[in-house]
Amino acid sequence: MSTPLKLAIDGMHCGGCVARVTSALSKLDGVEVRKVEVGAAELAYDEVKLTPEQVVEAVNRIGFTAREA
Repeated sequence: MSTPLKLAIDGMHCGGCVARVTSALSKLDGVEVRKVEVGAAELAYDEVKLTPEQVVEAVNRIGFTAREA
């Protein structure tokens, strides 16, 4: 079962940033990326496989600052 999640992401400035965030989120097992744009992401995640905090941490690990929106 997928649960929607919106993220606010600081530090994104261009299409390259969007591509990096999209790639990082796509690599997470149980995440369906719906939309990524400068400053935000919308996705769905499987609550059985990971938590919102783990999704946020995946974005933070690549150099951005994410939080639930």
